[in-house]
Amino acid sequence: MKTKKGFNLRNICGENIIVAEGIENIDFSRIISMNESASYLWKNIQGQDFDSETLTQLLLKEYEVDEQTARTDADTLISKWLEAGIIE
Repeated sequence: MKTKKGFNLRNICGENIIVAEGIENIDFSRIISMNESASYLWKNIQGQDFDSETLTQLLLKEYEVDEQTARTDADTLISKWLEAGIIE
């Protein structure tokens, strides 16, 4: 998988938000807000190929969490990002 081109993480008024840049990505019906861990993952995979294992390993490296929890969280996040249309 890969992040879709034109979707960038910005900090706006203390909130981490994915901003669509470029006319082909404009959809004003949704704002995609990310918590600290989702933002950390996005920053580390943006512009690179990744999979669930990549996200799992990043979570294990940064947070005190067991592998099963990290894997479950990575899978859940990938599903949400696919649903939001910000990865392909």
